[in-house]
This record gives sequence, structure tokens and C-alpha cells, in this order.
Amino acid sequence: MTSYDVVVIGAGLGGLATAAILTKAGRKVLVIERSNSVGGAASSYKVGDLFVEGSLHETSDPHDPRDPKHDVLTRAGVLDTVTFVPAGALYEARGGPLDTPFVLPDNFEAASAALATRFPDQREPVAQLFAQMRAVIAGDTTDATLSLQDKLDDLFGDDEPIKCALAANLAYYHDDPATLAWTHFATAQGRYLASGGRYVQGGSQRLSSALARIVMRGGGEVALRRVVTSVDVEANTVTHSAKDGSDPKTLGYERLVSNAAPATLAALLGGGAGRTLMDSYADQSPSISLFALTLGLSKPPRAFGFTGYSTQLLPTWLKRLADFKAGTTLMKDEPGDRMPPLSIVDYAAIDSGVPAPPYVLSIFGPDHLSNWDESDMDAYRDKRGRWQDAIVAALDGVYPGVKDAIVASSFNSALSVRQYLNAPNGAVYGFAPSPGAPPPSPKTVLPRLYLSSAYAGGGGYTGVLQSAGLCADLILRQDH
Repeated sequence: MTSYDVVVIGAGLGGLATAAILTKAGRKVLVIERSNSVGGAASSYKVGDLFVEGSLHETSDPHDPRDPKHDVLTRAGVLDTVTFVPAGALYEARGGPLDTPFVLPDNFEAASAALATRFPDQREPVAQLFAQMRAVIAGDTTDATLSLQDKLDDLFGDDEPIKCALAANLAYYHDDPATLAWTHFATAQGRYLASGGRYVQGGSQRLSSALARIVMRGGGEVALRRVVTSVDVEANTVTHSAKDGSDPKTLGYERLVSNAAPATLAALLGGGAGRTLMDSYADQSPSISLFALTLGLSKPPRAFGFTGYSTQLLPTWLKRLADFKAGTTLMKDEPGDRMPPLSIVDYAAIDSGVPAPPYVLSIFGPDHLSNWDESDMDAYRDKRGRWQDAIVAALDGVYPGVKDAIVASSFNSALSVRQYLNAPNGAVYGFAPSPGAPPPSPKTVLPRLYLSSAYAGGGGYTGVLQSAGLCADLILRQDH
């Protein structure tokens, strides 16, 4: 029976980064992936002529030595093999309680100046907020039990416009400011403001593929179109097969790394080991899901009034930061006069490397698996189509002419996330970042078994890669 130092289940970003670091450290590594290509959510692909970005819109700058991705990507050998291009301002927020659009720059100093100009009476609270963000980035967990809503209410009272301006991109983290840990928001948002936003030129697939090449060039293996069917933690063996169940193979391992959700891994373990694993996460709730609508336009989005790379479009019914929560379940019903908050990315606004035409406009917002009934897939697709039409109509109301310029489209819902990424509940960020929740860790309650994914980090690209580095460190330390 073939045996490996490390077997990685899943070729998502976390699994690949851990595998690359361990391969470069001389370990014999096998990555097993059920899909036809590597990357998981960190993928870019084509639907006809339309370029679709699987997940990446913006991340903080990994070339900044203070950024957690810097060390991980350096050790994995890919920091300088892909290009991270500046995304400009963090976002333009418009709608909701904001009477005119507001642009939030992607650095602390310029953001402070812009907020002071727009909200002169809040100059001192903004200074306090940013000072506290910097402290959290440096490791201060004093306010770990506070929610984002608690923190912003304390500093800004009932001034809803400034709260919405500061957290207009809430869906990048969560859907409810009252249940989002302030320290999680401060860490993630603060890193954008500390180093600036970046996008992988050419798409996130470039990063995933670069990591896979490091593994293979180092003597490791990446097995595609193979499905793990069982794991025996007593015998330290993994069994995997072709997608149709044929060609089963059993192999041994010294360490096992799961890039999958704990619930998915528990099902492979079965019996007492599976229950033990799930019991250890009993107090954790899944993160939100997202819908993602990709539009291909015949003209660049700037022709219709888009002014930057990232736009946070708040619906007219959203008057308070707390109203964000209601946007998550709107798609449970038929489209009406209430649209969810929309995050919009114009890849043509920067040197993204995204092929055009058609010019790609990515729109996403909060979603929930319970919004969609999969018992009748024809009815599901019809309803999804009606929501696409409603979202496009809402966009056209703000940016006239967009609707008539659409030449291609792709719409993924929370159900799509669960189906394509094998993500329970359609969760996109791992566990929900609740106030006071224990910090996620790659270490599990089972010996020789680790996580390297959003479930072991803080969600998003930074959290996933941070978990990958920690996972590799745990394995290397224990090997010694």
C-alpha cells in the first residue's frame, strides 16, 4: 500500500497552500480533488465567452510584510509568480441612508480625510474607530465580545449614514452587524485600510494553479476527478475512487489535512470518530451564503455611470445599518420592490487582466440556502431567472442602459454554492464570526487530522491562507 507523509482532501486555496509549503519542506504530499480542476471557490472559468470569477473580488496586499498572506505565499513559493494589482478605492457606497455617493479610500489616512469632509461632526469618533482598528490588527482582543453594531452605536449613536458608509461592504463578512464580531470586522476591514485592496491579475485561478504547480514540481501529486469515499483514523488510511465509484484505491498517511467542511469530513470518518469531530464544533454556526450574478456587457461599465472598481449599492428600504439583516431572506419570496444590498465589481475599471469583451460586471449579495427549493429544479431555475431580471432592472434604474448592454450572464445562488463546492448550508466563509466565538484553528480533536480552509481561519482569502500556514506549521512542529 502506498503511503504519504501528508494527504490533503480538497484542492481549494487552503489545501493547496498547505500542500505547497509542506512539499517545499520535503514532505511527500498527495492532494485529492473531486473536480476537474484545482481551486474550489478560488477559481476562474468561462461560460461561453463570459469570464466568471468564482470568489475573488478584492484582498489586502500580500506584499505588505504585515499582511498574514505575505509569509504564507512566500513560503509556498508563489508570492511573486502571480501579480496582485491595486484595486483603487475600497468602495463607493451609494443609496440607503446616504443622500449622495461616498467613496471610501483604501488607506487609513485618506479614509480619515474623506470621512471628516463628509461627516465633519464625527471627526473624533472616526479617529477613535481607526485607532481601535489598528490595535485589533496588532492583536488587541479587549473588545472581542462586542458586535460591530455595539461598536458603531457606541461611537456614532443614531448617525446611520456614517455607519453605513463605514460598513457598506458588510456582506464580505456577514449579514447582520448585531451578530458580527467587532474584532473580526476590524481585522478584515483594517487590513484593507492598512495595505490597500488587491486583485490577482487574470483571476483567482492563476493563484490556485500556481500553488498546484509548486506541489507537483516538488514531487507531490495532485489527483483530479477522484472522490474520497472513507477515512479510517485508526488505520490511518484513505480510500478514494473515480467519480463513478470505479478504481478504488486505499493509501496510508502520517497526517491528514481536510480542505472540506467539518461536516463533510465527519461523514467520511463515520461512526464514533465522525461524531467526536462534530461534537467539537457543536457551538459553531455556519456563515452566510451569497448569490453571485455575473453579467457580460457589450460596453465597459463606466459607459453607464460606474465610477470605480467596487460599488456597494444599498437599497432604498435600508435606512439603518441594522436593516442589513433583512436582506438575507428576500430571495425566499418572489421579487418585489425590495432588492438586497448589492456589491458590484467592475473588472474593467482596473488592470485586472480579465478578458473583454464582454466586459464583466460581478454582482453579489447575502443569500441563504433556505431561500431555494431544490425539490423542483425547473421551478428553481425559473425563480432564479425572475430574481436575475429584478436585479438587472434595479441596476438599470441606477445605471441607465445596463440592461440593454447585457450579452451574457451567469447566476449562482446559495444552492449553487452547496452543490458545486460541497459546502453545507451553502456557507462561504466557514463558521459565522460571532462575538466571543472561539478562534478557529487548524487543529482538530482527532490526532493526525487537521483543517486548512475557511473553517480553520477567519474566512475570505486572508483567513484561508492564514489557516494554511498555521496548519503546515502544526504538522512540521509535530514531525520534529
